[in-house]
Amino acid sequence: MRVITQQSFGGPEVLTVVDAPEPRVLPTEVLVRVRAIGLNPLEARLRAGEFPLLGQPPFVLGWDISGVVEQARTWRFRPGDEVFGMPLFPRAANAYAELVAAPALHLVRKPASLSHVEAAALPIVGLTAWQGLVDLGGVTAGDRVLIHGGGGGVGHVAIQLAKALGAHVITTASGSKREFVEGLGADDVIDYTTTDFAETVRDVDLVLDTLGGDTAERSLGVLRPGGHLVTAVADEDTDLIARYEAAGMRFSGIGVDPDPVALRGLAGLAEQGRLRVHVQETFPFDHITHAHQTLDNGHLQGKLVLSFPRLSGHLT
Repeated sequence: MRVITQQSFGGPEVLTVVDAPEPRVLPTEVLVRVRAIGLNPLEARLRAGEFPLLGQPPFVLGWDISGVVEQARTWRFRPGDEVFGMPLFPRAANAYAELVAAPALHLVRKPASLSHVEAAALPIVGLTAWQGLVDLGGVTAGDRVLIHGGGGGVGHVAIQLAKALGAHVITTASGSKREFVEGLGADDVIDYTTTDFAETVRDVDLVLDTLGGDTAERSLGVLRPGGHLVTAVADEDTDLIARYEAAGMRFSGIGVDPDPVALRGLAGLAEQGRLRVHVQETFPFDHITHAHQTLDNGHLQGKLVLSFPRLSGHLT
């Protein structure tokens, strides 16, 4: 089979397509013939050596997959089943590959309403949004929720999930993404290029921070008494955590993990037409360098996805 690997840290050019043995499937696992692979900003940081999650190269990046079960050593799936998920995170799943061996519990059946490309774009961002808003945040109908970065991967799913939970959704986004996030259901949109959210937003029940930097610190003043900040990017800032606690606020960090219950919840929303996944661009598997160049450029609207040649150019 073909995999995408790297022998050193660096820019997108260090990623190369090579031949490798097929993975061995253990009991309780399945072998998935991958149809599409979701790309995430974390993978660009790992490639560049900015974050030591996978240790030193060589390694194979990737977690988000959608594909077809080719071999099953479990009662949960049979060959031919279409599945998607985020296996093994944060351990290496070696998902930039044609075949991936994964625990059956880390995958769920792909809903017919999602193409493989769309399904591959969903797991990490969808689980981050679910675990932040549902599991940690406990968002309920009538809550006021501020989602930072509503046009991005996590943000665009989080807007839809918060609306499905009955929340009033405020989001920050650039002016060019206003129509996009309003189409997802955002009630109020703050153009961060012209307006300071910290000066205009008040009485928020929950803030979801997907941006990092000083966003979490500046969000303290927008929360109502007893409000809750959930961040995917600043959970180790002990000084900031202490400031939130001193102000009577809650501060939680998300360490996203595989969760079939949440994945099935996301799939159910997709089946009901209440969740759609926006894919900005799809790249053939062999065009991984170009794909990571686009990932490095940032300012994405939704997600980037790798697919295989017979699938590239359309959502299949």
